Amino acid sequence: MSLVVALLRGVNVGGRARLPMAELRTTLSNLGFKDVRTYLQSGNVVLDPGGRHLQDLPDALQIAIAEGFGLEIRVIVRIREDLAAVTTSHPFLDGEPDRSRLHVVFLEGTPDAVKIAGLDPDRSPPDRFEVKGREIYLSYPNGQGRSKLSLDYFERVLGMAGTARNSNTVTKLLEMVSRDT
Repeated sequence: MSLVVALLRGVNVGGRARLPMAELRTTLSNLGFKDVRTYLQSGNVVLDPGGRHLQDLPDALQIAIAEGFGLEIRVIVRIREDLAAVTTSHPFLDGEPDRSRLHVVFLEGTPDAVKIAGLDPDRSPPDRFEVKGREIYLSYPNGQGRSKLSLDYFERVLGMAGTARNSNTVTKLLEMVSRDT
């Protein structure tokens, strides 16, 4: 299997869930994961799963973090093709020259259509969102800070965990996971 991206939810944000990336790389390498690299301090890990099946990775990584650091962290995994699709199919890409104002929420699964219909498109104008498969694409023209389209809102309405990254981070992760292809 080629490299994959593990997105850790809520790591090193606001002084909580402190997880040193250097120690995480060492821990994962010692557990048989290969070519472990991190990007930024917010829980972006690129690695070779070392023979593990893709569907087993979230649980394996969550257990490794719990046992090694005492933290209950949700992990969402995507492969190179997933990230490539996300970077090219962001519905607000053409209307926003500042890519740092474009975000993607990566969900644990595909949300139910009834729950998607429960999302309020007028919750936080001028912010916009669109749900496509396992991702929510967001545009925050005035920045994310005051938006009511928060991760908590999406998780509560959709009934599943997710983790958000801005488009610049997603592009960098795609570059990192694509270097060996």
